[in-house]
Amino acid sequence: MSDLRERASAAEMSADLLEWYDRHARALPWRVGPAARVRGERPDPYRVWLSEIMLQQTTVAAVKSYYATFTTRWPNVQALAAAEDADVMAAWAGLGYYARARNLLKCARVVVEDHGGRFPGDHETLLTLPGVGRYTAAAIAAIVFDDPQVVVDGNVERVMARVHDEHTPLPQAKPVLTDMAARLTPADRPGCYAQAVMDLGATICTPKRPACGLCPWRRSCAAWAAGTQADLPKKAPKKRKPTRHGIVYLARRVDGAWLLERRPDKGLLGGMLGWPGSDWSDTPADAPPIRAEWRTLSEEALHTFTHFHLRLVVKTALVPMDRAPARGKFIELPDFSPADLPTVMRKAFDLASRG
Repeated sequence: MSDLRERASAAEMSADLLEWYDRHARALPWRVGPAARVRGERPDPYRVWLSEIMLQQTTVAAVKSYYATFTTRWPNVQALAAAEDADVMAAWAGLGYYARARNLLKCARVVVEDHGGRFPGDHETLLTLPGVGRYTAAAIAAIVFDDPQVVVDGNVERVMARVHDEHTPLPQAKPVLTDMAARLTPADRPGCYAQAVMDLGATICTPKRPACGLCPWRRSCAAWAAGTQADLPKKAPKKRKPTRHGIVYLARRVDGAWLLERRPDKGLLGGMLGWPGSDWSDTPADAPPIRAEWRTLSEEALHTFTHFHLRLVVKTALVPMDRAPARGKFIELPDFSPADLPTVMRKAFDLASRG
């Protein structure tokens, strides 16, 4: 009997959320809204996939301009698959987590070469695509193909923790919260439902000061009843990030050309254009890429990656036309754009420009 009551409650909650979503869905450039879906419009799998890759560990606000750039330059998966690697990496510069850009190209080429330019519609085949993990595969399957997959991101975890007043800390709680989300996922309109839960977390059930008075699930929310919603989800204490050190060399030729090199495909900033530099360690070796009179700036370029902080000593030099570098390649001034550099490299450039 309790199972029947639970299923009825889940159905009612799903219906309440979908009713709320039909009125309050966010208008996002990659989304087909609920009214349009009723008219028979379907989401473009290419655009949903592109947005989901960009949104990994990145905010909607940060993604919108990049999404617009990509869909303008490469409006479909065939165009992206045919793009030059360097062009795609440059367009991605500043968005971070650069392995996503490399996998983006790999995935586009696999879809074109192995799937005839059409994204597969089943979850298991989607999982075989480069850069597509369980969350992304579930999101594409649900949003595009209305497959009732369980879609769980940070917003959904927060909503589930609060609805069920679950105090197990993250990341330990992930399987529990996923199971809770699965019990609420309906067979009807699963794509709209997946987006509705994410919208609820992004606009109502926010990390700080949730707007419980506007929430369609308030009466079903155990944390609201207990007054614990502001304390959830619990999170395990973060480990202290270590600090690494490095050196970057900004050499400018007398005609204005800059000395740059492309980083190895594997590793941080893989495949990105950047300044020649040392390794990032406790004691980086000083090995300039070209013979010159190097000047060390008084200020360091500071950047934080997922697992460590980085402090870069910035060295600059002006070099004559006839001097060849041991590493890297001079890029003529008309072909150089600081916007093509990853954020940490742009920070070094900004310091050099001011210094």
